[in-house]
Formats: sequence, C-alpha cells, structure tokens
Amino acid sequence: MAHDPSGFLKHPRVDTPKRPAAERVRDWRPIYLRPAPDAVPTQAARCMDCGVPFCHTGCPLGNLIPEWNEFVARDDYASASERLHATNNFPEFTGWICPAPCEAACVLSLNSEPVTIKQIELDIVERAFEQDRLPPQPPVARTGRSVAVIGSGPAGLAAAQQLTRAGHAVTVYERDDRIGGLLRYGIPDYKMPKDIIDRRLAQMVAEGTVLRPGTP
Repeated sequence: MAHDPSGFLKHPRVDTPKRPAAERVRDWRPIYLRPAPDAVPTQAARCMDCGVPFCHTGCPLGNLIPEWNEFVARDDYASASERLHATNNFPEFTGWICPAPCEAACVLSLNSEPVTIKQIELDIVERAFEQDRLPPQPPVARTGRSVAVIGSGPAGLAAAQQLTRAGHAVTVYERDDRIGGLLRYGIPDYKMPKDIIDRRLAQMVAEGTVLRPGTP
C-alpha cells in the first residue's frame, strides 16, 4: 500500500539532530546524530512523488529519489536499498558529504521546506549495513580481462567495483599509503568517519578487487 500522498501537508521538516556544540569542540567525532527510528519514514512520507521530480535532475547521479522515499515511507528498507544502490555504488559517502543539490531542486521547496533527502539516503544505507543486506557480489563468471584503475577516490573505487562485478580482474593503484583518495585525506572525521570507507573496501576486496596503496 502506498503511503499517504498528503504527508507533506501533515509533517513538518525535521533536520538531522546535532551533538551539542560544547561537546563537539572537544573532539573530531561526527557532528550529526542518528535520527530516531520512526523519524525518517515520517520525513520520507513528505515526498510528493511529483509527476516531474526535479530532484532527479538536481542530483548529479540521477538517484531515483521518489522511489526510495516511497519504500522508506512504507518501512520497506530492503527495497529502498536496492533502488538507492541502482544508481549509486557508495550512498554512504554521498549521504555524509554531499551538499544535497537534490534538496534545493525539490518541488516542495517552492512553498515549504524540502524533503530531507540526504538524511533519508544515509539512513537507508546505514540500516542496510546493520541488517547485513549488502553482502559482497562477486562475479558469476570471469572475462579473462584485466583492468588497472589509477587513483582510489570515489570515482576510481566505483569504477573498480562495477568492473569487478562485470567479471574483470581489477587492481586499484593508489600513491598514498591508504586507499580512499580525497575521502581519506581531504575530509575530516567530523564530516565523515573513516570506518565508513573501510567498511566498503572490505566488501570490494571480498568481491575480488585488488587494492594496491603506496604505488606512486
């Protein structure tokens, strides 16, 4: 059953809660807290499922935002994760650090506050990891071809994962001592904890991608 299409009239926008400033200045831990379990489906129910969803064009990845909003509003996080990963290999990265141009493009923002798309995206992928819904996906068959990916930033890692799953033997070369590129060394921990990267790298290695840091 679809969620109530008038949810945007009933529920105000509620942003992701932050840790107190007096606490944040003492460490480098993330600024934001996890929303309450029932808060995110309520926020997803604010999505109007527009006939022309401008959030699609606002998102550089073309994420299927109304589709996974609908699944979250129905508390179907498994389907939401599938639709989210259909266009984004690493939604946890964008969920932490993307400036969310999709929210600026949200039609609801014309006369109200936009849907909390970034919050919903991050909640989907975090629940997917917590509930073991993101197992490694090694290829069914190998092509016999080898591919070298130079650089282990998000673009290089996404290319490597897609090529590995297609059956190629992929090696990622990174000049720094650890894999991650700008994600690892250009973004402070309070914006994105580095265990977020390591968790996804473990999945990629289990799929067969070879990682070679320290290779200038």
